[in-house]
Amino acid sequence: IAKTLNDIKIDLLDEFDRNFERKAFFATAWQRRKGAYRADKPLLLDSGNLRRSIRGSTTKNSVLFSSNLAYSYIHNNGGDITVTKKMKGYFWYKYKEATAGFGFEKKEEGSAKKVISSEANFYKAMALLKVGSKIKIPKRQFIGMSPEVESIVRKIVEENLYQFVDKIDFNTKAK
Repeated sequence: IAKTLNDIKIDLLDEFDRNFERKAFFATAWQRRKGAYRADKPLLLDSGNLRRSIRGSTTKNSVLFSSNLAYSYIHNNGGDITVTKKMKGYFWYKYKEATAGFGFEKKEEGSAKKVISSEANFYKAMALLKVGSKIKIPKRQFIGMSPEVESIVRKIVEENLYQFVDKIDFNTKAK
C-alpha cells in the first residue's frame, strides 16, 4: 500500500506540473486573461512560485496534494476577491512604478503627451476600483480530482497489484 501511494504521489505531481505547460487542467483549458496587459504571458507562470509550491505527501492510507501559497486556492478554485484600501495602495504603487521609466513625447509645439504602458493602465484601473468592490478570479485548476486522475490512479493500483500477486508463492507441495 505504501509503495502504491508513493507511486500515485510521484505520478500525479508530475501530471499536475504538466498542467502549467498545458495551460489547462488536463484537457480543460484555462480561461485566457482579459485585456491587453499580460494577455500574452503564460497564465499562473509569471514567477513560477505557484508551480514550484505544489507538494505531495502520503499517510498510512492516503495521498495529499497542497500548496503553501495564500493565492493558490483562489486560482485553483476561482472566486471573488474584495478590494481593500491596502490593495488600492499597492495598485497605486505599481502604477507609479510602471510609469516612472516613461518620458514624454512631443505631440505639438508646446504640448506633451505622457506615454503610458498597458501595465500602467492596468494598475491604474485596479487602483480606481472602490473599496469593497469585487474582482472575479476565474477557476484555473491545476490540482484536484478528474477522470484523468482517476485513470492514472487505477492504472498504478492495477500495476502494483499485479506485481504483488506475481510475488506470491503458491507452492502446494507437502513439506
